[in-house]
Amino acid sequence: MARIAGINLPNNKRIEIALTYVFGIGLPLAQKILSLTQVDSNTRTKDLTEEQGARLREVIEKTYRVEGDLRRVTMMNIKRLKEIGAYRGTRHSRHLPVRGQRSKTNSRTVRGNVRRTMGSGRKPTAQKT
Repeated sequence: MARIAGINLPNNKRIEIALTYVFGIGLPLAQKILSLTQVDSNTRTKDLTEEQGARLREVIEKTYRVEGDLRRVTMMNIKRLKEIGAYRGTRHSRHLPVRGQRSKTNSRTVRGNVRRTMGSGRKPTAQKT
């Protein structure tokens, strides 16, 4: 099982897809990395040689910001927005949509599926005896 940036890559998937399991690497970046390291994108993860795995690991860790570093940077950016009192920062702190979406309705995913209407969450009425 190949391990890159602290993530175990799935064995039976193509390496092109398996690289996307690392936070910060999408499909276009995975294809770019594979072309840089000259690894065939159709190769399964379990079929990678040690040398190919080492090349992939080296390119990813030296060139790109992934996993823990990337998460830390995004959290620091959000923290900075909150500290300076920016509109986006206050939206983050109130757990509301940040990018200008409608919030009267349709913001349940960011609010955690909260239903605040009169009939929602009501228990069924008592049955006849």
